[in-house]
Amino acid sequence: MSDIDHHLGPDGALAGALPGFQPREEQQALGRGVAEAIDAGDTLIAEAGTGTGKTFAYLLPALLSGKRVIVSTGTKTLQDQLYQKDLPLLRDALDLPRRTALLKGRTNYLCLYRTDMAEVDARFDRPGTGAQLQAIRQWAAVTDSGDISELAEVPNDAPIWGRATSTADNCLGQECPLYDDCFLMAARRRAQEADLLVVNHHLLLADMALKEGGFGEVLPSADAYILDEAHQLPDVAAQFFGVSVSSRQLQELIRDTHAEYLRDAGDQPALPDCLDVLRKAIQDFRLTLGEAGQRAAWSGLGDADEATDALIHLRAATSALAEVLETLAERGRGLENCHRRARDMASLLDRFADGETDAFVQWFETYQQAFILRLTPLDVGQQFQARMKKHPAAWVFTSATLSVNGGFGHFLERMGLDEETSTLRVDSPFDYASNALLYVPAGMPEPNSAFYTEAFIERAEAVIRASGGRAFVLFTSHRALQQAAAQLRDRLPYPVLVQGDASQNLLLERFREAGNAVLLGTGSFWEGVDVKGEALSAVIIDRLPFASPADPVAQARIDFLRRHGGNPFRDFQIPQAVIALRQGVGRLIRDASDYGVLMIGDPRLTGKSYGRLFLNSLPPMGRTRDPETVQAFLARVD
Repeated sequence: MSDIDHHLGPDGALAGALPGFQPREEQQALGRGVAEAIDAGDTLIAEAGTGTGKTFAYLLPALLSGKRVIVSTGTKTLQDQLYQKDLPLLRDALDLPRRTALLKGRTNYLCLYRTDMAEVDARFDRPGTGAQLQAIRQWAAVTDSGDISELAEVPNDAPIWGRATSTADNCLGQECPLYDDCFLMAARRRAQEADLLVVNHHLLLADMALKEGGFGEVLPSADAYILDEAHQLPDVAAQFFGVSVSSRQLQELIRDTHAEYLRDAGDQPALPDCLDVLRKAIQDFRLTLGEAGQRAAWSGLGDADEATDALIHLRAATSALAEVLETLAERGRGLENCHRRARDMASLLDRFADGETDAFVQWFETYQQAFILRLTPLDVGQQFQARMKKHPAAWVFTSATLSVNGGFGHFLERMGLDEETSTLRVDSPFDYASNALLYVPAGMPEPNSAFYTEAFIERAEAVIRASGGRAFVLFTSHRALQQAAAQLRDRLPYPVLVQGDASQNLLLERFREAGNAVLLGTGSFWEGVDVKGEALSAVIIDRLPFASPADPVAQARIDFLRRHGGNPFRDFQIPQAVIALRQGVGRLIRDASDYGVLMIGDPRLTGKSYGRLFLNSLPPMGRTRDPETVQAFLARVD
């Protein structure tokens, strides 16, 4: 018996440390696969179904290997769970003196210098911000880590954190007068000393770029990289390998420059004038982009000439600020930093204005008073592969949803990995055949019908009543979600919780506490949401989650594949939708004792030939088109 099998077996380390632990062959198989990849320095693609115990299956061989390992996740929630709960439990159970560390991106750590500057320039746009700043100051005196998630009194998304944390743009580095007390630098020193380091995908990719550009490093070199939630990597890499500039960055530049002006350049009246011109240019440009809530290709902008003119003025105002700051840069490190940022942002605006190429799509996002301009690469595989080759090590990519119809070709292609890369599929140990039922209602209109959402709501309501509430209803569009919310709130005798009414964490807390609630969500509720037990007995999905044809990146990738002789529907749209559907389906069964009904309203699942690819990619549960069978199933297990 291998060490992995022993420690994951009935008499192993986990059995003694984890109450209710039960050995699983699937977990042992995954653990062996990860151990072999780390030992040989190989690349492994490993899919582990829900309930496998994936986290311990890769942490155990990582700790036992004696090698330096970096574990990367897609979310800060999983990062915190790994470092604060799973790793200490496993390390203590094994009695291994392995040094572990947690490292997040710089915006997760309090910046003492910028907090001081926020008090110097104490102008706040929102009531209560001053009180939040004082709470931050009090916490700063007692925290050891400076991790902003510690301070529950100030939410992580509170705007004040933008003024109390740093970015790569505004960090003063070793020139900072408070460098010796910097929380971020302390966290990075701990990371350099760790045997096992927990990071996230954004930070890992940022470090790759730093090393490639010869600008030093944030992360230590490693013998093995384990990338959990790896299904997110292609999109994260596309975002990271691209170029963006936002109104928030420009506004922060204005605010920081004004603070440095008050400190070191009060005798230069030209500087406030430049800031006023840039501030107006940002507002004027935002107005040309139209209504809020857009994600659109630049080429599809309604009044392109007006927007182009406004972009020219924005570039000119940014360049003018850079010129003035150049004459003042020697007065202080802060002014020098602002000069560099203004120059770099003017360069980014120039690059965006140059337009898209065959390799990049040019697009923008709008918010109520803000915007982001983006150039996004259409193919990240070659770039990621080049970075992997510069970091020779074992690479393990793992997730519950990497395969399509049993194959890994789509993930391999998107990440630029060789077809001969080792792969491993470990099925869920849960008894889906007994505990879950797939319901595809008969007689549904086509999804493009004007009557589709109404028909879906009617059939969903019947399932919700049969399950006594206790349901997630997942949508592929906000419009359908809002229509369902307006109707179901009046019809149902259960609490109806709607995405957007409160934070995701608060909605989930209310859902669990109610015991019979109905939660309507889209986007982020399709993955990473974990509700075990009787509070959730139905997951209801309105449509197969094909990317919106209005999404500029998806449409550009479709066009890119078509130009290069590919079949976009077969090679991109279907695989992406299958993986997204599998994530949504994964919300239903989260524990061995869970049970419930999965309803998918989309008739294409059974009416189109490609529907078989979706069905073959789902867990092996019973299937029905009869609502009475659904009612009987829920009554039997209630």
